[in-house]
Amino acid sequence: MLLAERCESERLRQIIKELQRHRFGRRAETLPEDQMLLGLEDVEQVAAYGETALDISAPEGREVRVRTRRGNRGALPTHLPRIEVVVDIEGKTCPCCQGELHRIGEDRSERLDLVPAQFRILVTRRPKYACRACEDGVMQAPAPARLIEGGLPTEATVAQVLVSKYADHLPLYRQAQIYARQGIELDRSTLADWVGQAAFHLRPLHERLLGKLRRRPKLFADETTMPVLDPGRGRTKTGQLWAYAADDQPWGGADPPGVAYVYAPDRKADRPIAHLAGFKGILQVDGYAGYGKLAERGDVQLAFCWSHMRRNFYELAAPGPAPIAGEALKHIAEFYAIEKDIRGRSAEERCLVRQQKSRPLAEAFEQWLRAKLALISQKGKLADAIRYALSRWEGLTRFIDDGHIELDNNAVERSIRPITLNRKNALFAGSDGGAEHWAIIASLVETCKLSDVDPLAYLTDALTRIVNGHPNSDIDQLLPWAYYRHELKAVA
Repeated sequence: MLLAERCESERLRQIIKELQRHRFGRRAETLPEDQMLLGLEDVEQVAAYGETALDISAPEGREVRVRTRRGNRGALPTHLPRIEVVVDIEGKTCPCCQGELHRIGEDRSERLDLVPAQFRILVTRRPKYACRACEDGVMQAPAPARLIEGGLPTEATVAQVLVSKYADHLPLYRQAQIYARQGIELDRSTLADWVGQAAFHLRPLHERLLGKLRRRPKLFADETTMPVLDPGRGRTKTGQLWAYAADDQPWGGADPPGVAYVYAPDRKADRPIAHLAGFKGILQVDGYAGYGKLAERGDVQLAFCWSHMRRNFYELAAPGPAPIAGEALKHIAEFYAIEKDIRGRSAEERCLVRQQKSRPLAEAFEQWLRAKLALISQKGKLADAIRYALSRWEGLTRFIDDGHIELDNNAVERSIRPITLNRKNALFAGSDGGAEHWAIIASLVETCKLSDVDPLAYLTDALTRIVNGHPNSDIDQLLPWAYYRHELKAVA
């Protein structure tokens, strides 16, 4: 009886520690990169402030500091236009002998200048012609196609609104405020109308992107909550934004990376089954049980995420001393050390190294987990963490015999992060339809970023070509990675 009470007391303490960390501690296991950069910005600002004060108070060392600054600043891009300003002497007569000075060279320096974003108005004129002899009719060139018929914006303007909202996380009302400072009064509802019409035209591209990803032999999958306004109840409801990503770069694959988001009003297991209809291969996921139904059909094998498994032990070790959880983290770290060494190698090389090095570690770790599970209370959080790992052991160790599989699901979690940033700023989607638009445009924007394509240039070009009748049979040429290859050919 006393032993049972102690076990229950320990379990409750663990729950309290977990709740305290969830409420007051950091959610991430490591300091987020963006947050770390914010701290470094302040440090660098203080250093620059001190250097400026030193330049003024101790001018004798200024030249040395200037040379150091020049050596660290890098080179300016060659594609930017150069506006030359000549700073010349007033008179070209020698002050000594009054002879004419001749030019022997020059000093040249370059600085980065900025012209603020500026609106302009494109005026389209279509002359009309008639024949004086027959007066049979009036000839005039047809009006160019527009994305917003009868509206104000060009395709580039709409693309800027999309990129600001879905890449730079600026809600439409903030964009309206920014435009108002330049004297352009655009109501938020007007901007929303532009986004909706753009989403309609871009929907076939989203469907094609998802279809192309479904043909890959290996995908990552994850999901995140999407608050959606529910006017009938006067509050928000919780939808789900599912993410399906492909990234073959860790093993040198030729296929370009990409991600497609799909909105669903719930988290039922039927959702990924519908989204991935026709997919055959490896699906790397977290521990959500709903993916199991997808694997039951036989065409899909699940590879589970070591990062999620690790998190269970980390949450036990983070609040204070936890010998077993801490030792589990050391075991897991050995696998990540091997992966770091083989990143970028071919799938065959990765598989060979894993069979030689990771397999013995996996066998030892499994035996260690089973031995520890037999020694501890079965009702505690530690037992739950161990059972989580052992119940998914086949999927967790599938990476050993397949060099295409990653150790974790971080590739798709990185694609989820921009969605969470946008969600913090926008708070919620206005409707299920708005959440679907979010999925459509964010898929194209994030795939651009994965392929090193400028999303503004891409969306401007894609929208322009769509409204000008780009054939649906050639839709693959409008996908972000095709645009990237097209740009490379143009440069060459």
